[in-house]
Amino acid sequence: MFVSDPAPQRAACLLPAAVWCLAATWPIGAAAQTVEAARAAQTMVITGNPLQRGELAQPVSVLTGDGLLIRRASTLGETLDGLPGVASTWFGPNSNRPTIRGLDGDRVRVLDNGGASVDASSLSFDHAVPIDPLVVERLEVLRGPAALLYGGNATGGVVNTIDNRIPRSPQQGLGGRAELRLGGAAAERSVGAVLEGGAGAVTWHVDAFNRETSDLRVPLFTPVEDGTPLDPATSVRNSQADARGGAVGASWFGSDGFVGASIDTYRNTYGVTVEPDVTIRMKRERYSSAGEWNWAGAPVSRLSFSASRTEYEHQEVEGTGEVGTTFTSTGDEARIELRHAPIGPLNGVVGLQAESLRFSALGEEAFVPDTRTRSTAAFLLEEMKLGEGTLSAGLRTERVQVESSGDAADAEDPRFGAAQRRSFSPTSASLSALWPLGSGFSINASAGRTQRAPAYYELYANGLHIATGAFEVGDPTLGVESSRHVEIGTSWKQGPNSLKAQIFSTRFSNFISLDATGRNIDVVGEDGALSSVPEYAFRGVSARLQGLEVEGRWRVAELPWALDLLAGLDGVRGDNRDTGEPLPRIAPYRVSAGVEAAQGPWQLGAGVRYAAEQDRVPSSDVATPSYTMLNLWLTWKSRLALAETTWFARADNLTDELAFSSSSIGTIRGLAPLPGRSATAGLRIAF
Repeated sequence: MFVSDPAPQRAACLLPAAVWCLAATWPIGAAAQTVEAARAAQTMVITGNPLQRGELAQPVSVLTGDGLLIRRASTLGETLDGLPGVASTWFGPNSNRPTIRGLDGDRVRVLDNGGASVDASSLSFDHAVPIDPLVVERLEVLRGPAALLYGGNATGGVVNTIDNRIPRSPQQGLGGRAELRLGGAAAERSVGAVLEGGAGAVTWHVDAFNRETSDLRVPLFTPVEDGTPLDPATSVRNSQADARGGAVGASWFGSDGFVGASIDTYRNTYGVTVEPDVTIRMKRERYSSAGEWNWAGAPVSRLSFSASRTEYEHQEVEGTGEVGTTFTSTGDEARIELRHAPIGPLNGVVGLQAESLRFSALGEEAFVPDTRTRSTAAFLLEEMKLGEGTLSAGLRTERVQVESSGDAADAEDPRFGAAQRRSFSPTSASLSALWPLGSGFSINASAGRTQRAPAYYELYANGLHIATGAFEVGDPTLGVESSRHVEIGTSWKQGPNSLKAQIFSTRFSNFISLDATGRNIDVVGEDGALSSVPEYAFRGVSARLQGLEVEGRWRVAELPWALDLLAGLDGVRGDNRDTGEPLPRIAPYRVSAGVEAAQGPWQLGAGVRYAAEQDRVPSSDVATPSYTMLNLWLTWKSRLALAETTWFARADNLTDELAFSSSSIGTIRGLAPLPGRSATAGLRIAF
């Protein structure tokens, strides 16, 4: 049983009731817009698209509305897993960061409304991302390098969560939504609600949520820990969770733009499967502001800015109640973009970005010293029309400083040496083109170079990392990670029918990899006994990743039901070119097929996904067997009073297939299979 603050829980329980009562009684006029209708009208992908055009040369996936409602899970990684090129790190059901095209950690940038999401999730696989999909209304995933706008941390891609906590369009009257979800393999009990309204020049936003889950149910399996089989089980040990949070925000709108601010809080207490007596107690507070102003006919036609401060902490609590290790991060970010008026054929944006991150770890599992990372960057993106096509080019230059405080003066076990500082100057550039061919066809192509400064843990780690079961050693002499990227794709759309295909190749001249050294290190356990663990070191190697992504939809019938067939294929191959071995934790080739049907208020679908055996693994890993999963879902819409209700149900892994994720690290894979057969049902109310 988790102990939690009562106030956020009461708010999460009361808000849905308030939404329901207001939906039934509030006199909403014709001028009022519901939140759902306003968001549905916005088809533009805003992530990576500061020129605010509807199409990007870079492949993108968007989840919103009913698509997000059906896929929504307790973590970002699980929600997005299965989209083209996207998988999950799957450290049990509570810690799942998205991986994109075989890249994870500090190479996939997770954004909160376009700003940095400060946490410790890239440091360790057992650290959760402090963003709950329950109150997110839109998810945007850019696949491939997005370093021009977001820095070298976006080498693999970007995941942007959008929740409208700072309203970006004015609203008159009241709108909102509430969602209740029950079931699933983890016996989820969750509720969330959003209220938004406005009068005159001011629009406000309030949201709250509460989510509780039990240990994850899985097919009967034999857990394996440190190579030793344990007793057979039908659940993943110590995988329960209790998360809650909320936010308030408001914006003031003038004739040419807006300014706004928000405050949000997040709490999550969850079990750590690799340590059966340990729970993580996480909290995050975030203070944000944003604005945009437009001037027709001026040399600068638009100015937009955002700034945020995030205070993050998580404590690893032993079974005795004692706090073993405390991680804290304080991050500040500021960003400004200026769009200039057309200069001949050129339309463009110039921007500045600054970030600062203070990280500290205190306790027995602190394998990284206190650090501070500061970066400043300037970027330029220009676009021009060439006939029917569009050509885009961009450049970004950064200055990054990573400082280590070294060992404390009174350290009992000195490991990090004296204080030191490294400075880096990453530079990234890209060129892309989008060209329509007529009859619904278009082609896209891009090429570029991306550079990333090493993360603080890649430079300064030196200690036992419990989550990976290894003694990790950083290298303070590492240089910038450099890669070259080329990609080409095609798309076709005609009415409800569509087809998209991409092939890509990324070569790293200095891929910072965590590799086994062949040595073992003796460490003292909590009971005072010595044990031997393998040593892993961060080092720069030559690497290559290449792959393909295909997705399509075909309308086969219109009446009495609109019937669509869906299919997809994706895969990536990663190689360490120095050793000739495959790169670790790469998702296998995956094939999916499905059918969707719709008539009036009803929508239903069925899908099957096959993941091939992943036997291309380094010598330090083992192959992951193939699996096939069958899923069903349905929704039914109705109106009650002035509210639109959507009832939904989902059945996952109907054949109760025992499956493991090749994207997981070895210490968790044998302890945490993917979820077993389950059913989820719920209700969304929107007005």
